Amino acid sequence: MAFLKSSSGRTHVENTLRRSVLSQKLLLTFAVALLTAPVDAAELTLIHMGDIHGHLVPRPSVRGETTAATEGGLARIYTKIEEIRTRRTPARTLLIDTGDTIQGSAEALFTRGQALVDVLNRFRIDAYAPGNWDWVYGVDRALELFAGPNAKAPWHALAANVYYDGEPYASQAGQRLLPPYLIRDIDGVKVGILGFTTDRGPQVVGLGVTKGVYFSKGDAELKEFVNTLREREKVALVLMISELGISNNIRLAEQTPGVDVVLSSDMHEITRVPVVTSNGTLVTEVGQDGQVIGELNLTVEGGRIANWKWTLHHIDDRIRPNAGIARLIADIRKPFLAGPQFEPHINPFNGAKLLTPIDTVVGRTTVALHRMNFAAHTPAAVIEGTSHIFLTDAFRHESGADIAAIRGFRYGTVVRPGPITLEDLYYFIPIGPMIAKGTIKGQQLKNQIENSIDGSLNPNVSKWTGGWLFNYSGVRVEIDPYAKAGDRAKKILVADRAGKLWKPLDQEADYTYASYYYTRDPALINAMPAKNISIVKNANGDDLDAVEAVIQYLAHLPRRMTTPEPGRLKLLRPIPAASFGSPEIQPWRGAVQSAANTPKARILNLPAAAPSARTNVQDPGNDARK
Repeated sequence: MAFLKSSSGRTHVENTLRRSVLSQKLLLTFAVALLTAPVDAAELTLIHMGDIHGHLVPRPSVRGETTAATEGGLARIYTKIEEIRTRRTPARTLLIDTGDTIQGSAEALFTRGQALVDVLNRFRIDAYAPGNWDWVYGVDRALELFAGPNAKAPWHALAANVYYDGEPYASQAGQRLLPPYLIRDIDGVKVGILGFTTDRGPQVVGLGVTKGVYFSKGDAELKEFVNTLREREKVALVLMISELGISNNIRLAEQTPGVDVVLSSDMHEITRVPVVTSNGTLVTEVGQDGQVIGELNLTVEGGRIANWKWTLHHIDDRIRPNAGIARLIADIRKPFLAGPQFEPHINPFNGAKLLTPIDTVVGRTTVALHRMNFAAHTPAAVIEGTSHIFLTDAFRHESGADIAAIRGFRYGTVVRPGPITLEDLYYFIPIGPMIAKGTIKGQQLKNQIENSIDGSLNPNVSKWTGGWLFNYSGVRVEIDPYAKAGDRAKKILVADRAGKLWKPLDQEADYTYASYYYTRDPALINAMPAKNISIVKNANGDDLDAVEAVIQYLAHLPRRMTTPEPGRLKLLRPIPAASFGSPEIQPWRGAVQSAANTPKARILNLPAAAPSARTNVQDPGNDARK
């Protein structure tokens, strides 16, 4: 059989085959382009939760954001999450938890976080950014929960900024403990989720708790991985999930273009209105203890966010708890509550035994105990709180020290005027310290006060050290928040226990000082060097867990009644007013006054949307402000 030849000398069959191959290559190229190119328009929803701090069940509300009696509760949160998923279509939603989840309650403490894991494993979390307190049970426990294919908490934990760094992990030095990012395809939108954990380990529980691990502030990693996600992975949307706190997350987003959304935790702030940075990044944070969850609906067109809508869902009595989750929580709590299923538990930090059900009433209070007030209220939580005043009074009384202190821990609960339960005390003291007394110099106290102020109010938020101002018993301080570092504590008075007088601090003098103590750091009290250290004991001479020390203090009070009074830390000038459209607990830009320090971030106005313009809507959802 003869084959026809073209002028090029190829046969007809050869030409036909060649055209077929070329067509297939073109089709393949086109198909790849379709897969990698951003879709014309797509809808996706981000569900944001964070800073649960061990709260399985609701707690009292205090700030007036809801008229309901209680807020929070994981069974209620699950109900709202499932409602959002159903309304927005499950395949188009991502549930993100931004950390500080497995610490903060008796159930969390005595199970090393497992109580929370057992519940949240039902939630189908799509990505997780571990918080500083998620490392509190040690690096090995964090890896057991969050790392690898057999993670007990398979929440897809991400952290670009934590590395092995020496013993006991010397052979892995320089490697990351967790993946930095993951990719999800949502309704045809390629989403890059980039995770950041804390920039500090929970050192107060012992300098060795994160030994062999290094945390960075995230600046270099954000630049590196935004470029990776945009240029190599070709994502349409960069979602940063971060436990670095809203202030530092705003800072990072401002200096690194290319981040579309930041879901933040750590500072316990609530963005009633999302922050929109000068380069267009949306930043949100969702309070603490499950008060609220956020719903961010995004429309993506041409590879960019065209429209967004933010709904803040207040989790309170108006939401019916999911029955299955509520039963699971009840079962987990039975061994901790009065009844036939109560069991003794061992404190993993100090070996103390829990022999009393946590619903036991151990005292009473005439005022609400908490540290949650916004900066515009007195006392502002960033400065002091009745809960910490109460605890320091207990530490000082039981130790006989001149001074007692507590760090400015943001976690805790709310206790209404009335009964105080053992459970309440574990919300305030969920990290297993003992209380010890030692001798320090006045200069050490001065330094601690100044460092605490600077670590919370420095206008350069990258220098913050975590938490709020230390609170004290036996100390009064006048504070100028706008003075230079090291000179903000203008007057420090110390109580003279013998004469019941207040005297100026003598920086050369010795004072006895009481606070948290861990035997793994035998020369430190509250992470500060001290001499002549002695642990507070009970009548039998046994070392006392801090919670037991507070119970012993309450037993000494008439009718076991406490009445803590704020005002020990006095501001000479008010701290800055909120400037981002939401009430602020801790000023998000620090203590700034001058026009030169006006925040770069802004709240986007709400004009009528042009057809192709990026538009935004804030919806209070079921917030009590309606």
